[in-house]
Amino acid sequence: MPFARHLGIELAEADRNEVRARLAWAEHLCTSGGVLHGGVVMALADTAGALCAFLNLPDGALTSTIESKTNFFRGVREGTVEAVARPLHVGRSTIVVQTDLYDAAGKRVAQVTQTQAVLTR
Repeated sequence: MPFARHLGIELAEADRNEVRARLAWAEHLCTSGGVLHGGVVMALADTAGALCAFLNLPDGALTSTIESKTNFFRGVREGTVEAVARPLHVGRSTIVVQTDLYDAAGKRVAQVTQTQAVLTR
């Protein structure tokens, strides 16, 4: 995905039950206070969550995020953020994915729940 590459998101592992991706802290991705921007954290979660949904699609279907909810718990000022996305519901018309995001110390920094539409042609 071009946008994910632009941000520096790296895929660690992916199967239909779990997707792991990571992103290194970088100054150009931060707020003026040196904290990784919330939109960047959300983009990492959306990337991992969308891939998790994609891996659970029926043959020939596509997906698009139709809803996303983010809870932020702490800021990231250094190191790497890891996203762990898992499907909560795989249905005919929607897939719901929960993505937990952790800092380098293993502390949860955010949790995202997103709903992906199952788009058939």
